Amino acid sequence: MDVLRETYARLTDVLQPLVRLDVTSRAHGAQVTGERLVQDATLREWLVDMAGRRIADDHGVTPRRDVAALDVLHQYAFLATSAMSGPWFLERRVPWVGPDGIGYDAASGSLTVSPSYISCLPDDPAAGLPGVRVVADEEQLRTVLRHAVAHHLGPVLEEFRPLLRRGPRAVWGLATDELAESVWYVGRMTGQERRAVEAANVLLPGRTAPFVGVAGFRPAADAAEAATGEAARTRNTCCMWYTLGPEKVCVTCPRRKQG
Repeated sequence: MDVLRETYARLTDVLQPLVRLDVTSRAHGAQVTGERLVQDATLREWLVDMAGRRIADDHGVTPRRDVAALDVLHQYAFLATSAMSGPWFLERRVPWVGPDGIGYDAASGSLTVSPSYISCLPDDPAAGLPGVRVVADEEQLRTVLRHAVAHHLGPVLEEFRPLLRRGPRAVWGLATDELAESVWYVGRMTGQERRAVEAANVLLPGRTAPFVGVAGFRPAADAAEAATGEAARTRNTCCMWYTLGPEKVCVTCPRRKQG
């Protein structure tokens, strides 16, 4: 429907450096969906194997298997959350995307999105159109976004836990990081970083189960933090990139704060 393409028009441009986004009826071909990640253990293992080889080729260090698994999960989770948080930030619309509604193919750089419906506010021109649900206010729209992301990512996080060797709190901390940083990314790419970090802080203030932790954006405190933008944050979870070498510690790493 036209409202879907309208909803994703600006996000398509934002994500262009990362993927080619297409709004379609369903994922296809070799694309990895949340449903496939949950149901196909062989696929998960294969993706981790491929990530391990790619990281070794790029960095000259063979990663631990949990580090490769975290890379696979991050790649999918960031794009999946961006497909939901991007329209929320840019258009004040939240797509509800089922487990088979997001498909990603790293080889072709393609990302397809096929929402079941979209939630919006009463003053949205799309209100009342088929496939659109209206919520009362901004806080309810934020609640819908958190619920949509949790519903889509929850089963994927659970299936990756054995590969990551992490408990529920850690993987939901990761989900918080992906959601917060997807909003941040869209804001930076559209010249709206300040509004994005304010929106993320209100979206993820803490006590928003199942998400763990907060967005926690603050002004950049030093040159290293300023390299990523005006704002900075400390992640709730570590991406484990430091295991490839001490110089790989991320600016947002909780280990940097501890150090």
